[in-house]
Amino acid sequence: MNLPNALSAGRIVAAPLIALLPFAASWELKMAGFVLYIAAAITDYYDGVLARTRNLITDTGKLLDPLADKLLLFATFVPMYILQSSPTDWPLALLANSSALPDTATQYAFVTPLGNVALPFWIVAVIVGRELFMTIFRQAAARRGVVIAAIGPAKWKLGFQSTWVGASYFWFGAATAARHYGWRSAAWRVFANFNGIVGVVTMIVAVVLTLYSLWIYLRRYSSVFVTRRG
Repeated sequence: MNLPNALSAGRIVAAPLIALLPFAASWELKMAGFVLYIAAAITDYYDGVLARTRNLITDTGKLLDPLADKLLLFATFVPMYILQSSPTDWPLALLANSSALPDTATQYAFVTPLGNVALPFWIVAVIVGRELFMTIFRQAAARRGVVIAAIGPAKWKLGFQSTWVGASYFWFGAATAARHYGWRSAAWRVFANFNGIVGVVTMIVAVVLTLYSLWIYLRRYSSVFVTRRG
């Protein structure tokens, strides 16, 4: 197994820990989840660079890399949604007794000068749905001999999305530490608002770029699936 494939395999192994550590009781374990996520995000970039620049692209890598990406997506967005959303926003709440559910966002919602910002379900659905759709779309195009390469807006989307997820994961640990040590100083409030602003802004930009890049892909490549008649 070459180095790029080993990095992809490492992300696959780390994904369950990245998904579980945000739910740990201690802030240290939550911060460990943040560190693991940062390591996974960095290797996600470098394994592709190494594979291309050192001519290490293999069939195994073509299988492991997208698998690691999808696992990391679910490993981060599931805990983010559970910890940062309002329970009344959960789809399962429609099947439950809504009066028994709290009507406020959880304690890990982003803190901003305008108030706490929870993570709504529709944003998770847009991000995850787009990734699943593009996986199927690329595979279908490849069967017709067309390789769909990543475009600029999609690369920028990944950058903003990674920053948003990183801000969320860091907040899980920082907010837990603040409650443990009783941090209530002005400096802490400034930091909490700064982290919240970074998280919310990158979330908004990531969603916009998610939809914009999807529109570009469809505009450029939908003709691949148009049957030509002689």
